[in-house]
Amino acid sequence: MDEAVIAFIALAGVFLLVVITLCLFGVRRMMLRRALGTVDASICTASNRWAMGVCRYRESGLEWLRLFSLSPLPAKTMARSKITMIGRREPSELELTRVPPGAVIVVLSYEGKEVLLAMKFGAYAGLSSWLEAGPHTGVGTWR
Repeated sequence: MDEAVIAFIALAGVFLLVVITLCLFGVRRMMLRRALGTVDASICTASNRWAMGVCRYRESGLEWLRLFSLSPLPAKTMARSKITMIGRREPSELELTRVPPGAVIVVLSYEGKEVLLAMKFGAYAGLSSWLEAGPHTGVGTWR
């Protein structure tokens, strides 16, 4: 075979692989957002970088999945009984370019560590209601 044909086949294969990967990202995103109890939320990582993702409410906890990942497993899971809402605030000047427009920063405490989530105000209201509606810790409860 001619070298140009081999180069063309290799280039076409790489292009096809990129297209398939982008399609998988799109399908995963669509499946995550289609499910009930999911909201867009960015999370502040340990290195003070914001990562885009999706929060998913479960009966016993809150799961955060990376947006740009093909993994079906959550990157962070927080037990509902260990989450305490500290409050919310507007993004700082530095955060304005790193979080989605119109987002509020939700400050949570989880196992003694501060967790920052950036989400729309409506999603914040849903998270607040979900946390308040959970059963209280006490004798005979699941917490």
